Amino acid sequence: MHEVSPVTNRGSSDVDMSAQERARTTHKARLRQEEVMTMRWAQLWRMITLSATGKTLFPYSRYIRTLNLGDLEELLGDPKFKDQANKMFFEGELGECKTVTKGPKKNQTRLDAGSTSNNLGDLITTNTPLLEELSGRIENGALLRWIPRLPRLRLLNLWYGGALVGAGPLLRQHCHAFNTLSLWGWDHPGADPNFADFLNEITPQTLESLEIFSDMNIGPETLLSLGCHRESLTELKLGHVNALALRSLNLLAGCTNLSTLLLDDGTDRQVDLKNSQNDVFLETVAWLRNCKKLQSVTIRRIRGGQDLVTPILLENDIHLVNLEVRGYMMADARNFHQALANQPSLQELQLQGESDEAGDGVAILVESLSQLMNLTDLRLQDISDYFTDEVIGRLARSLPKLEGWWTSGWGVTDAIWKDIAKLKSLRRLDMAALSRFTANGILDFILDLGKGNEGLALAITNADVDCDLSEEEQSTIQESIAARVDGRFEFQLYRDPVSEFEDDSD
Repeated sequence: MHEVSPVTNRGSSDVDMSAQERARTTHKARLRQEEVMTMRWAQLWRMITLSATGKTLFPYSRYIRTLNLGDLEELLGDPKFKDQANKMFFEGELGECKTVTKGPKKNQTRLDAGSTSNNLGDLITTNTPLLEELSGRIENGALLRWIPRLPRLRLLNLWYGGALVGAGPLLRQHCHAFNTLSLWGWDHPGADPNFADFLNEITPQTLESLEIFSDMNIGPETLLSLGCHRESLTELKLGHVNALALRSLNLLAGCTNLSTLLLDDGTDRQVDLKNSQNDVFLETVAWLRNCKKLQSVTIRRIRGGQDLVTPILLENDIHLVNLEVRGYMMADARNFHQALANQPSLQELQLQGESDEAGDGVAILVESLSQLMNLTDLRLQDISDYFTDEVIGRLARSLPKLEGWWTSGWGVTDAIWKDIAKLKSLRRLDMAALSRFTANGILDFILDLGKGNEGLALAITNADVDCDLSEEEQSTIQESIAARVDGRFEFQLYRDPVSEFEDDSD
């Protein structure tokens, strides 16, 4: 339900309105409409909360399977949640859940949305026997109280990992289905040993998915403790990994049942495992090669990350479906680009790195990409800056299953449209190349589109300033693509960042 909230989906009140209707709607009227929708959303949360205490005709809370208290917190903290909505929401016994904190001015108070949402959660969870998924900025004491009430709890998505301290034994005793954990951060100095304790305390070989989104002070103790779930763990996503954890990746050697792996460097590429700790690098490579069930691999910003991925690509027993590598240099990626051809099972590929005009780097990359005939989604950023008409045409002819394609390039012209029009399943084309397209060339391309291109979104975002399209031409193209395949068109000129900086300085 939270996904349609006007509070978490700002501006969603416009979703069902046409452009003409939005233009006719005054600013005052739209503000009023948003206030009405916020009131309705507040009424829904109030009804859910009261149902847990038996104050509603129907026991709604007993049927809740997913509870997102983050959405409730955003509602309580939204500027539109005031006056009438605030008074209505906290009328009666819910007023006891209200917590205020010091405001910005002297003798002024404001609603503490975080603490209040936890207080309300205390009420709701007293009567949610079917709850399986719980998320939000949940406090430690609250989570410890709630776990014994939630026998079917399977997933926790927590803003702060500190809430887990002491929760392991309770989950082991009361929540036998628990298998999925997501954390947004845990920057406390004791995070590593505390999280290691948690992993050791929950039932062994039950954690199937662990995802960390942001800063978290994990290290060797946490990574070693993941071995307690080496047989069950299939999804491991470590975002913003610190230097200590990067230098301890080899401790994950036992976790070889992974199908999904994400590693994101949070040190600004300061750690170079291959050249500074080669023994750890080699042990990490050995671990990755033993993960025979891998299907999705994402390596972001890790220095020399392409060298971690290359051995995976060369393993004949590993068949990747999704691969993303970001933050590398073409000059250092010859072996990596050649190894891509060894994974014809790939369906989605994202590469971002610094391109190189000199040498045969582009030719090697294109040769490998041309052999990945099962690709349905290809996103090339920066690494494709020197792609030409010939290169883009060759890829279009070689990758017939493409549904989405994002690429940069240099001096790209209408010569590519004939080959791209043959991509009968293409539904998204982002042409970020420095291009010299004409209106007639684009219109001819649109005429060649078929039923498989229904809903095509065509974006030309880096057009040469000498090849600008007039407003009339852009309108004609938009009308044509809408009529042909119910698609849409976006057009932007190339903007030199140097000249922009100079303009700003002036």
